[in-house]
Amino acid sequence: MIVRVSGVYAALMLALTGCSTLTPPDETPSGELLAGRMSVQVAATETEPAHNLTASFELSGTPQRGRLDMNTPLGSTVARARWSPETVVLDTPQGQTRHANLDELTRAVVGEALPVPALFDWLRGRPWPGAISVATAPPEPTGFSQLGWRVDLSRFDESRLTARRAAPPVVTVQVKLDAP
Repeated sequence: MIVRVSGVYAALMLALTGCSTLTPPDETPSGELLAGRMSVQVAATETEPAHNLTASFELSGTPQRGRLDMNTPLGSTVARARWSPETVVLDTPQGQTRHANLDELTRAVVGEALPVPALFDWLRGRPWPGAISVATAPPEPTGFSQLGWRVDLSRFDESRLTARRAAPPVVTVQVKLDAP
């Protein structure tokens, strides 16, 4: 993992300490803005150590055309992912990289693919319409399973969501949304 994400991870950590920022955001894609704090934890495997990433975020646009900004506690943008049908781009203080798709981009940043298109719906407390979902039944917490992820909505009334992928390596995404 250190080899795969060291440049982006190091840039993010450097920026989180206030030493580096990106230029102000360019045009925001149309669509509702979702913002808050996000934590992504990737469990250790036999060949890779555990690692995590925590930052403020702003997600805007749609699954087809959007932007995800990762910010320091002071609000400086340290990484910006932008995507459209034509391109998927990651901007960091160290430069710009292009990726084939959002899975490849998130794999480059956190070491594992994250379901960014589904996040638009998951963060609204509902399954993504682009894939089959199964509602959880008691005694499991309120939520659903989709795309190999278990989405826990038991604290959604507190603007909190947890998504967990159990397939190795285990990946947990925790989100605390800002009040609208």
